[in-house]
Amino acid sequence: MPENIIVITDTSCFIILDKIAALHLLHILFSEVITTPEIAKEYGKTLPDWVIIKHAQDIALQKQLNELIDPGEASAIALAAEIKCDYLLTDDRAARKIAEQRGIPVKGSAGILLYAKQQKVIGLLRPYLDLIQKTNFRISQALIDRLIQEAGE
Repeated sequence: MPENIIVITDTSCFIILDKIAALHLLHILFSEVITTPEIAKEYGKTLPDWVIIKHAQDIALQKQLNELIDPGEASAIALAAEIKCDYLLTDDRAARKIAEQRGIPVKGSAGILLYAKQQKVIGLLRPYLDLIQKTNFRISQALIDRLIQEAGE
């Protein structure tokens, strides 16, 4: 299924996808799922064995980003700046903005679910969005409506 798509993921995507029993979608959709030791620690659970853990080498950049965003997001963006990845997966608004300013394409958890629907990995998007709304994850009605429309539901 994966078309050699490499992603670096932040803690938020692991947490929300785990909460809605959809963490396995990352493994189905992407050929490599990479994260950092900082994120693995933040996640607090054992990550699946298909998640690759890599250190960012540019410690100076990571420290600079630590001033603006949390250590996990800083490590993910620093790593994404070093290695070729197709997407940085994060839901944090500040991290998304910084990544995009650096030319790093970003997807959030809802975007991953939409992509799963588009790739026919899941049949319907709406049940997953309903599950997200039952968690402490904030998602606007406007975004839900747009995703449902894009999914053709």
